[in-house]
Amino acid sequence: MQKAHFVTGAATAALLTLGACGDNEPVTVNTYDAQGAALANAAPVQLPPAVTASRTYRCSDNSLYYVDFYDNDTATVRTTQDGMPVMLTAAGGNPPYSGEGFTVSGNGTNVSINGKSCHV
Repeated sequence: MQKAHFVTGAATAALLTLGACGDNEPVTVNTYDAQGAALANAAPVQLPPAVTASRTYRCSDNSLYYVDFYDNDTATVRTTQDGMPVMLTAAGGNPPYSGEGFTVSGNGTNVSINGKSCHV
């Protein structure tokens, strides 16, 4: 019973203390945005290309290639799963994709990579 009186008394004391604070004038919050005008006049953001397919190919010589195809007529190829990707482009949007010593003909389950027959 004494515990309930203590809690009630503590809550009342806290409310009285808070009520005595300040002059009860409204507080004005500054909403000025220093970058607002720059952002309003900024050019639209160009999103990165989306991955349309990500495939692992096993080739006729038993080598593995990891190829990601993108919706902007490009692809990346890696020789190890965590390796550095090499950017490939397709002239006019049609395979073969080529660049930096790699050529990938096609983008389906069966392709040719650097002249080797490869499949998923």
